Amino acid sequence: MNSRIQLFEESLTLLKSLIKISSFSRDEGETADLIAQFFNKKAIKSYRKGNNIWVYNKNYSPLKPTILLNSHHDTVKPNTGYTRNPFSPDEADGKLFGLGSNDAGGCLVSLIATFLYFYNRSDLQYNFCLAATAEEEVSGKGGIESIISDLGTLDFAIVGEPTLMDLAIAEKGLMVLDCTAHGIAGHAARDEGENALYKAIQDIEWFKSYQFERESKKLGPIKMSVTMIQCGEQHNVVPATCNFVVDVRTTDAYSNEETLAIIKQQVLSDVTARSTRLSSSSIPEDHPFVLSGISLGKKTYGSPTMSDQALLRIPSVKLGPGFSGRSHMADEFIFIDEIRNGIDDYISMLEKIV
Repeated sequence: MNSRIQLFEESLTLLKSLIKISSFSRDEGETADLIAQFFNKKAIKSYRKGNNIWVYNKNYSPLKPTILLNSHHDTVKPNTGYTRNPFSPDEADGKLFGLGSNDAGGCLVSLIATFLYFYNRSDLQYNFCLAATAEEEVSGKGGIESIISDLGTLDFAIVGEPTLMDLAIAEKGLMVLDCTAHGIAGHAARDEGENALYKAIQDIEWFKSYQFERESKKLGPIKMSVTMIQCGEQHNVVPATCNFVVDVRTTDAYSNEETLAIIKQQVLSDVTARSTRLSSSSIPEDHPFVLSGISLGKKTYGSPTMSDQALLRIPSVKLGPGFSGRSHMADEFIFIDEIRNGIDDYISMLEKIV
């Protein structure tokens, strides 16, 4: 069994190596190579599909339930506010700077360390599957969704995202809606046509003010935000169509399909969902892992942001070192002690149930 000090030092080294490599979503091949090489050097057989890498504990048994440890190695592109080299893993004032350090490199290497801690154990009640996945930042179909059927039966998942090591026991889902209001074109100077923009405004006001009957106990109400609008061709023509986009953050009070059906019944515009696959997720508050975290003083909450939990159909919790507010920010960083403490907390919570 590796010591926790050794695991932390290896984790920090691995994270620095990951930061040095560009791994924008759908272009994560080099970081996938690095992660596979990391396991191969330890004589741990790794599996690969696309840019997704996964491994199993040494004494894996198909007769035991399996815990999935998952986080992603893709990143967003650095924003224009960076003053540091985003690919330089610099340490300063107890922080490790670099693109992906907080979201979600610190989580990934901490989960890898946790996997290694339990890797050789023969007395476990559970198997472990560690999956380092791609395309999380774009909810891409080439990420975790593409390998779920390859991983075998999974019973529970820890999804590594920066939560300050508190437990996100519920998470909102997402639907993006393309809406089109229809009218009749006419000359703006005369009383002609039927203005599609006015119809769109009526629907936009509905999206702003509508309250769904059921509200999630963990996540609160469904949140709908109109974020884009396109209408009209020239100043003197009454527009025949008006297109707008709605960002809908769904909850476990309704399925995505139920939410979409209600919306279509209420508005005048044609409504098309780009996808209904990104569902809200939750886990019972009396789940053994949740109780284990609570016993160690961890808080529970419902998260408004989305992760790969949306693509899992098993009980899961979002949990990891780092702070969500630092994700995608300029000069991204994670506190080095957050990684050290994250490894300790992951191991301590799991030891109570495995």
